[in-house]
Amino acid sequence: MAAEGGGKEMNEIKTQFTTREGVYKLLTHSEYSRPNRVPFNSQGSNPVKVSFVNVNDQSGNGDRICFNVGRELYFYIYKGVRKAADLSKPIDKRIYKGTQPTCHDFNPLTATAESVSLLVGFSAGQVQLIDPIKKETSKLFNEERLIDKSRVTCVRWVPGSESLFLVAHSSGSMYLYNVENTCGTTAPHYQLLKQGENYAVHTCKSKSARNPLLRWTVGEGALNEFAFSPDGKFLACASQDGFLRVFGFDAAELHGTMKSYFGGLLCVCWSPDGRYIVAGGEDDLVTVWSFSDCRVIARGHGHKSWVSVVAFDHCTTSVEDGDPPAEFSGSDEEFHEQTHFGAGRDRANSAHSRLSKRNSTDSRPVSVTYRFGSVGQDTQMCLWDLTEDILFPHLPLSRTRTHTNVMSATSPPATGQTTTTTTATTTTTVSTTVSTTVSTTNPSGTNGTDNASNSSTSGNPANSLPSTLPRSNSLPHSSNPTGGSTPNSHTGSNSSSTKGNSIIDSAFIATGVSKFATLSLHDSRKERHEKDHKRNHSMGHISSKSSDKLNQLSSSRTAKAEAAKTLGTTLCPRMEDVPLLEPLVCKKIAHERLTVLIFLEDCLVTACQEGFVCTWARPGKVV
Repeated sequence: MAAEGGGKEMNEIKTQFTTREGVYKLLTHSEYSRPNRVPFNSQGSNPVKVSFVNVNDQSGNGDRICFNVGRELYFYIYKGVRKAADLSKPIDKRIYKGTQPTCHDFNPLTATAESVSLLVGFSAGQVQLIDPIKKETSKLFNEERLIDKSRVTCVRWVPGSESLFLVAHSSGSMYLYNVENTCGTTAPHYQLLKQGENYAVHTCKSKSARNPLLRWTVGEGALNEFAFSPDGKFLACASQDGFLRVFGFDAAELHGTMKSYFGGLLCVCWSPDGRYIVAGGEDDLVTVWSFSDCRVIARGHGHKSWVSVVAFDHCTTSVEDGDPPAEFSGSDEEFHEQTHFGAGRDRANSAHSRLSKRNSTDSRPVSVTYRFGSVGQDTQMCLWDLTEDILFPHLPLSRTRTHTNVMSATSPPATGQTTTTTTATTTTTVSTTVSTTVSTTNPSGTNGTDNASNSSTSGNPANSLPSTLPRSNSLPHSSNPTGGSTPNSHTGSNSSSTKGNSIIDSAFIATGVSKFATLSLHDSRKERHEKDHKRNHSMGHISSKSSDKLNQLSSSRTAKAEAAKTLGTTLCPRMEDVPLLEPLVCKKIAHERLTVLIFLEDCLVTACQEGFVCTWARPGKVV
């Protein structure tokens, strides 16, 4: 990690960094920006975003890049690590009046050297379909703002479709559009299709085909980002109310939920195999969530301010050391078929248990490493490795990966309980975290979902999180992070319902999400975190309107009470209950907050709010 002290070294912008693969180098000649290369005055503007598409050009230079800076939208040939960027010749440049582009997405299915389909979302709520090669504007959706008047936060083509796309707004609604349909001249009328805990899906009532086809209302407050699973069957949504919600897209069924440690979630991404989801947000953490177990399996602490983007590196993610078991090498399709319906959940989890059994008897255990990255408003980029000691905590490690001392201990028998085996994690601050690994009966009649921090009889201090992070990439996993509850127990502290019940019964989450106000909770912690947070604590594009803030302040007591209900449950485990990852790399790489992180085959791409899009060559890829 970067040095904690101040001075020149801390504020220096890094131009290279080293990982186990080698040295990543910033290519200054491959920097994309506005043609004048002048830093953009970013106050009050929307985040700079970048989209790529490959048009399969015969010349072998088929990558195209699109990025927005303020009111401007640029479209260039992307030369990557091969040649210097020629900023004087954009293929297309557009300047908008009265509204700003906020996000965009290419359709890879229809892209050719002569034509591409680019969706652009705007701060006033409209969505434009343009072809920057032909320099055409084919359609404008929500033109009269009759569908939604709030800012577009995320726009994506539906995977595998040439005509369907999904749009999220800061109102908390998502809309499914078809490019062939018009939006109509009157406000749409909706009919309820499906309803669950804190979400609803409506169809548009109309005699003729019109947009939107569907309206999703998800959570409280803005829907900041969504991401389709690699097979396109599931949808992960990161919301300002702090919840990650994962849906089966076609069936509109809620598959699982996770809650941030505090504050809103701002970004989300899937692992290349669809087994894990990483989310980041206003708690400065990256949180890893297991799709099959529907629970948090790790958190990462490295950023000093809000995490704005998370992304998996599909090129560095690997499976090594021996043949992986059949369950692990099974196709994504088979995996998601098992989990597409509620009845298949048990089978999905049994696949994970079979993997555990297979690994524990293998002479050559499988070594799994997922690499992902994050960038934040602290101007830092972090790279993280998710290794098998975190993914499969009950198995012997195939190699030593951490400097953390793991030892066996026996806890003193508590009154009315049998003696239990515990795992103690020794950190550099000599504090110990002890979590019970037993699911025995409790004669005192308390709920079986008591979290580990309450089990003081096991020698666990009230707050055992070390004040400084140990120098290890991962801390060992407690055997049962939720203190007796099963991975599928998504219930709050006041409910005994399980996922086996119907979503429509509203028994999935029993923690009163509806009154949760994230900004008031964040404000209450603001003073404590002010030293760590470098800048941009409340950016204009994230904060709500003043009237919303008044409502949030008036309900701050309720918000704290509701947040306290989720803390310590499977929705939001305590910090000491899950492994804490430390970044492999944590470098300051910009002067302004970072808004883009994209992993490509021979490089990775970052962008900051000043409007500079930077290319970092992978080891050995500098031409």
